[in-house]
Amino acid sequence: MMRTFTTRALLLAALLVASLSSAWAQAASPAAQGSPVQNPAQVASGPAAPRICGAPVSPPVNLPPAGSGPVIYILAPCFAAQGNVPIVDAQTYLYYIQLRPSQPSQNVWVPFDEKAEQTMLEDFKRLWATNFLFDLSIEVTDYVFSNGVVGKLVTYNMEERERVKIVNYEGTKQIDRTKIDEQLRARGIELRLDSFVDRAVIRRVEGVLREMMAEKGFTNADVKHTITPVAGGPKLVNVTFQIGEGPKLKIRDIEFVGNTAKSDRALAKKMKENKEPSWIPIWNWFSRGSVYKPEQYEMDADLVQAYYRQEGYVRAQIGNPEIVTLDDSGDGKTRYIELRIPVTEGTRYRVADFAIDGNTVVKSEALRPLFDLKMGDWYDEKKVRDGLVKARELYGAGGYMEFTGFPDLKPSDEPEENVPAALAAPPPPGPPTVDVTMRLQEGQQYFVNRITFVGNSTTRDNVIRREMRLVEGAVFNTEALKYSVRRLNQLGYFEQINEQDQNAIKTERTAGREGNVDVTLTLKEQNRNQLTFGAGVSQYEGIFGQLAFQTANFLGRGESLTVSLMAGDRIQNYQLAFTEPFLFDRNITAGFDVYKRALQYIGYYTQKSTGGNLMMGFPVADFSRMFLTYAYEATRMTDINELFVNPFCAFSEQGCSVLTVSDPGSITPELMETIRLNPFLFDSLMVGAGGRRTVSKIIPSFVHNTVDNPIFPNVGQRLTLALDLAMLGGNTQYYKPRIEGVRFWRHTSRTSFGIRGQYEFIAPIRDTKTLPLFEKLWLGGEYSIRGFDIRSVGPTDPNTGLVLGGNKSLLFNAEYLFSIVPQVRLIAFYDAGQVANDDEPFGIDKFRTSTGAEVRFYMPVLNVPFRLIFAANPQRAGVLDNNLRPAKNFTFRFAVGSTF
Repeated sequence: MMRTFTTRALLLAALLVASLSSAWAQAASPAAQGSPVQNPAQVASGPAAPRICGAPVSPPVNLPPAGSGPVIYILAPCFAAQGNVPIVDAQTYLYYIQLRPSQPSQNVWVPFDEKAEQTMLEDFKRLWATNFLFDLSIEVTDYVFSNGVVGKLVTYNMEERERVKIVNYEGTKQIDRTKIDEQLRARGIELRLDSFVDRAVIRRVEGVLREMMAEKGFTNADVKHTITPVAGGPKLVNVTFQIGEGPKLKIRDIEFVGNTAKSDRALAKKMKENKEPSWIPIWNWFSRGSVYKPEQYEMDADLVQAYYRQEGYVRAQIGNPEIVTLDDSGDGKTRYIELRIPVTEGTRYRVADFAIDGNTVVKSEALRPLFDLKMGDWYDEKKVRDGLVKARELYGAGGYMEFTGFPDLKPSDEPEENVPAALAAPPPPGPPTVDVTMRLQEGQQYFVNRITFVGNSTTRDNVIRREMRLVEGAVFNTEALKYSVRRLNQLGYFEQINEQDQNAIKTERTAGREGNVDVTLTLKEQNRNQLTFGAGVSQYEGIFGQLAFQTANFLGRGESLTVSLMAGDRIQNYQLAFTEPFLFDRNITAGFDVYKRALQYIGYYTQKSTGGNLMMGFPVADFSRMFLTYAYEATRMTDINELFVNPFCAFSEQGCSVLTVSDPGSITPELMETIRLNPFLFDSLMVGAGGRRTVSKIIPSFVHNTVDNPIFPNVGQRLTLALDLAMLGGNTQYYKPRIEGVRFWRHTSRTSFGIRGQYEFIAPIRDTKTLPLFEKLWLGGEYSIRGFDIRSVGPTDPNTGLVLGGNKSLLFNAEYLFSIVPQVRLIAFYDAGQVANDDEPFGIDKFRTSTGAEVRFYMPVLNVPFRLIFAANPQRAGVLDNNLRPAKNFTFRFAVGSTF
């Protein structure tokens, strides 16, 4: 008969492990334990014959001693609930089972006593702790031997947990599989193939799906799951999540209840995520404005509260919103709502006293100026936060990386603690005030033990280390670390390093060394090696073929090398350039560039140049360098449009031909005489120099550059001052100052503003009376005014419309950059510029403008941004394209690089 041990064991186990719940199953034959149970096909079984795992039990070879107590006869793990087919190997379960059966063939008998029962209970715990099982019980059945001794048949009844074969997400296109997987990984949730089905994990996944749908505005999304058995083995299932969208909630109006000092409009403007719809429809599409995002409401409420505290309302409170349904769209997919947000403004306070407490390293006299709060001013928590940031930078520079602080506020009308209201002193007369005490915790001073770089498989350690301003053995200067990260980002060798990313910048206390830290920078190399073989098209080069190798990190040394061969219908360019950023391991930049190129300005002339540059630079301040460049260039002009010298050729039967001054056969004696009688044409077309000009010049320049990334900038500024002095020989002398200012600043996490202003001036000196045409200034093209052709903006010949160029130029560019994905941007731009001669003033009406949109994305093959430019030209009067036709109102063009 069956003993009551099963009940007892199950009860004890239930008390110890809380409950018998979901797990997985496995089966093993009793023969695996060396049991004498024979194959069921060989044993005759009757209705009363004892059975274990469905198989009849046969008598042993030897009997236990007569008169002995109960013994363990057979032990077997069984998987009856799943057809006795386990998923996990049976030997794995036998490893956790410490109870051992008797061995009748060797007359070894294991008693069934309290120790055996305790072992069975421990087996239960061990098996359940594997997390493999859905159900588990231990069953003990009596088997009476022929000599009257009782044998125990011990059965470990197990049912394994289900395993996942496929995971599906159905019912919506609002969120894709990739985004779901990213969110699950970020939260440490694993629901993958061949993993156990875990109801708790499934509930967490459903929660993540609801949050993701809520971010899209579907706060009423219904998320359910189904688990379906599949063929291919026992306990294999498909898990399918059914996502019902429900109506998307969109905010039509936000009403604040209880506010008197601040208007609804002023408060609503402070909310970042939950906003009223913009009057610009396209902005709503890009920013997903007006979609209700409940998971972001707490952040919005904090922003509104911070605004009140910035205005002196230190006790302002913002409550949870009441959602009022206004109406549904016709298709039922959108529900328009009103948010009613309760506000408690409280009293507005002025600053009475300001004190600093807890500081021992830095004196209060040095800290007080960091906080721009004065007695009698309205309390402004933004000034407090800004002061704390400055104080944190100050302490961080000294190695106090754990510095923290907070304002302790004591309003004048606040009752005293532990004083009955009847005995409390009345508030002082006059307007309410608040005493502000900054409670500071300086923490311990730390030093740098070790700086380690991870991930720089190509770039050498010394190339990275020379950019670091954090030094091993010195004070752990957090500001020097930030400075170092900005310098590394400017190199462009690695993917952008976020100063706030604790995975990229790890700071850990050094084991066994008090007051020391180890700094680890995790870097991700970018391919800055460009091997190009192919063809392309742009408005500047036309159709071209190219074979080139270019790298900004040659052999991981940080050196720049360019070898380029380019030929096309508008350009031929052969170039060799090399730059060493740290000459002789000192912070001195040196380089050279030799080239031979020909560039055709359609409708004007072809400029053919051969020359080279020698450059040297050195630092003068943080992010600032001085450069000195020597340049020599020999230039000649060919294929000059005859219109320059003969405006009437456009009306002749033959049309206008092309002239080459150095080729006498291309110019008739009559045209040559016309050129000689015109001093401007004689010099600008280089007739007096035999069609050739040589320029030998030095170029001192100053560059201050804090732009965070050379390819996809977001923040920073760049100032360039340069002066070309062509006076070291050659037959062309001039001076050419240039000033350029660029600035980027972040607007939101995905958007930035960028602006550029540039002024240039050029004038001949010494024996040069008239500048050659190719040295004159002009604008137009994707690097200045995007909607106009190259060399199309500038002073023109009144008879022919040809751009002759000017002596001074003014250029402005503005961009609003929207990051769609990390290496794809949509850019709205506005360009304006004008060119004039030195005897003409600039004028507002002389600006030529272009505005439009640009798609800029990174091309791995070219290692430069590729651009699709859509431009409108609202102010284009008098501008001709390269075919001498009026400039179009709308244009589209391809380009590479960036405008600034």
